[in-house]
Amino acid sequence: MKLFILTTLFGLGLPQHNPHFKHGRTTIVHLFEWRWSDIAAECERFLAPKGFGGVQISPPNEHIVLDNPWRPWWQRYQPISYNLCSRSGSEKEFIDMVTRCNNVGVNIYVDAVINHMCGSSGGEGNHSSCGSWFSASKKDFPSVPYSAWDFNINKCRTATGNIENYGDIAQVRDCRLVSLLDLALEKDYVRAKVAEFMNKLIDLGVAGFRVDACKHMWPGDLENVYGRLHNLNSTWFPNHSRPFIFQEVIDMGGEAISSREYVHLGRVTEFKYGAKLGKVFRKWQEEKLCYTRTWGEGWGFMSDGNAVVFVDNHDNQRGHGGGGSSIITFWDARLYKMAVGYMLAHPYGVARVMSSYRWNRDFVNGKDQSDWLGPPSNINGSTKAVPVNPDQTCGDGWVCEHRWRQITNMAIFRNVVNGQPHTNWWDNQSNQVAFGRGNRGFIVFNNDGWDLDVTLNTGMPGGTYCDVISGQKDGNRCTGKQILVRNDGNALFKISYTDEDPFVAIHAESKL
Repeated sequence: MKLFILTTLFGLGLPQHNPHFKHGRTTIVHLFEWRWSDIAAECERFLAPKGFGGVQISPPNEHIVLDNPWRPWWQRYQPISYNLCSRSGSEKEFIDMVTRCNNVGVNIYVDAVINHMCGSSGGEGNHSSCGSWFSASKKDFPSVPYSAWDFNINKCRTATGNIENYGDIAQVRDCRLVSLLDLALEKDYVRAKVAEFMNKLIDLGVAGFRVDACKHMWPGDLENVYGRLHNLNSTWFPNHSRPFIFQEVIDMGGEAISSREYVHLGRVTEFKYGAKLGKVFRKWQEEKLCYTRTWGEGWGFMSDGNAVVFVDNHDNQRGHGGGGSSIITFWDARLYKMAVGYMLAHPYGVARVMSSYRWNRDFVNGKDQSDWLGPPSNINGSTKAVPVNPDQTCGDGWVCEHRWRQITNMAIFRNVVNGQPHTNWWDNQSNQVAFGRGNRGFIVFNNDGWDLDVTLNTGMPGGTYCDVISGQKDGNRCTGKQILVRNDGNALFKISYTDEDPFVAIHAESKL
């Protein structure tokens, strides 16, 4: 009876909170703007062996191709049709990627852009990634097909047709987001077309979706679309598995629309997480690491079972989206490794790691004038391959944070401690903290301007452990610091504030 009541209350939501990770894996990596062929290779050569659970990919739909500015990253978020040819590759390459990643137990999550089509000033012609003709001014997208009838034209009450006031819920959901042509998702035909697109992807083997711009869609419309989705492909997933849904809702508090309106439908991106963690590690506004003893719901975040968490994402690492200037990114590598390490060690939420590309920043009055720059590209605008260097880092402008030893090893740490409670907290009432995960892992941070030298109860069985931050276990040897845990679980930790990475992590599988 209890289960029946829960199902009635939550409808189709609860199963859609499950990311369907295989083999005890726990972490998603966003391979932002990677080509399908490079993702397929990365699943096989790196992500599966290192225990990553899944990949968030860039939108696979046909998109507008822009010359001014030249091939910006955000052209991917301006659909022209639901054909699967994009700057990341063809439909054939997409199918090959999904198959190869699934075959090694790495899930694919699609970034689904279903709120809108291209911008109203997108013009008319064949300047799209598959060469399909469209007319933005006539709202004519024959490859779907959508016509002017399928857009929110008369519902929007602003003079410009764009969102002008984020305090007005109807405007946010019925008007255009930065002039993007807003689909009328209340219409059965539009719902059917969106579901057809998503179902094609499900049938090809994707495990779920990051749904873009959910704040700009009515929850009831989304519920209708999600209710039309197929179960996952049983070649790779258990029978009757529902697609994992995580919804982009930027809710920093104090807005008219809350993430609470969407959590019954699937997980939601917790944007407060990276913004607050950035302030803590930057020590802004009197924040201290010791205050994170109650990290998670104790900081006013949504409940653990509803959250997808991240230090930065493709928007806010450029100053777009939620979070502001406190967001820590690969540009601040030392702090970034600590913040990502903290996220991966802590049990709250489903964690996503960013994998970026570099671009030439150009700050004028604090704003990056080059925040539009697309991925590393050839002269003809095609995306470059991701070359892997002998030291396992990436070249040609690809950052590959997920390959940084400290981040890779913390993704493994998260797998090893999965399901264990947050235990054995210690802090110095400032920016030195430590905590364990049951008897499976222990991590210590020194973000103060002085050395840490302290004996702590790790909760771990006695023995010698390899620190997976300064190095890693290689057979029976350790390439980094060694930590001796006594039989009573205590261990001495020394971390200089000048260390390259002022944190230490040990886990059950790093025992020598």
